[in-house]
Amino acid sequence: MKELINIKNLTKEFKNGHGIYDINLSIREGEVFGYLGPNGAGKSTTIRHILGFMKPQKGQIFVDGIDAWKESSKVNAILGYVPGEIAMPEFMTGFEFIKYIFEIRKLKDWNYVEELIEFWEFDPKVKIKRMSKGMKQKVSLICAFMHKPKVLVLDEPTSGLDPLMQEKFINLIKSVKAEGRTVILSSHIFQEIEKTCDRVAIVKNGRIVSNIDMDEIKYNENKKFEIVFSKQTEMKDFLSVYDNKNTQVIDKTKLFINLKQKDMQDLLKIISKFNTRIFKEIPFTLEEYFMDFYKFKKENEKND
Repeated sequence: MKELINIKNLTKEFKNGHGIYDINLSIREGEVFGYLGPNGAGKSTTIRHILGFMKPQKGQIFVDGIDAWKESSKVNAILGYVPGEIAMPEFMTGFEFIKYIFEIRKLKDWNYVEELIEFWEFDPKVKIKRMSKGMKQKVSLICAFMHKPKVLVLDEPTSGLDPLMQEKFINLIKSVKAEGRTVILSSHIFQEIEKTCDRVAIVKNGRIVSNIDMDEIKYNENKKFEIVFSKQTEMKDFLSVYDNKNTQVIDKTKLFINLKQKDMQDLLKIISKFNTRIFKEIPFTLEEYFMDFYKFKKENEKND
């Protein structure tokens, strides 16, 4: 699969000590790529460099072979962008702003724009100053998709949208991927990432600390089990013989156990001696990977 976006040793340090450091990423054509991290970690700074909005202090970014800083106008011609913070002229209606972007891009297929307006169930007659956060988000999405860009860079794209619209967004991304287009998705909604992304990178304090395929997360060696015992005494006796510091007691008969794949046989051997009503594996989620990863890193930092 062709490499469409290549980020090499990208570094940008700000006066306040924050920034991004030696970011190296390769994003393939037709890939939906998730970019995760807490606020202030460096996600938006990375995105602004991809768009050619910021000059790298060190390193380079190439989008489809084009230098993002030196030839930003060429890059923006093939990019669709939804910013994390949306600012639009409030005196305009939704229709006027969408038409304005359409004309700036010198597009011809207005029928497709109307399809997007209908898809998002958006009323374009409303003035921007009277729009809710969700309505403004729809305007931004319509403008990002209207020219059928080769690459979509989406920063918190479903912020303010209701669950129905969020599900429509997921289906739209799946159809974009089926067309062979590339998506960079930054979102705090883990399920959104899980349902759409092929791969995710986690950024912390301006550095990439994990870059992993979603399948690796789904089939992680970490396992989680829910166990509900038939009686309170059964669970009490089980806990007296099973030693695992990652056991979470929920109530008098229910608990969760986190363990490694290699330790499963020990659990199965012991649990077979007790009467249970429920014994099932709970699929490992991206959120758990993200949170466990940060916990692991913090413990390491304390030990350094």
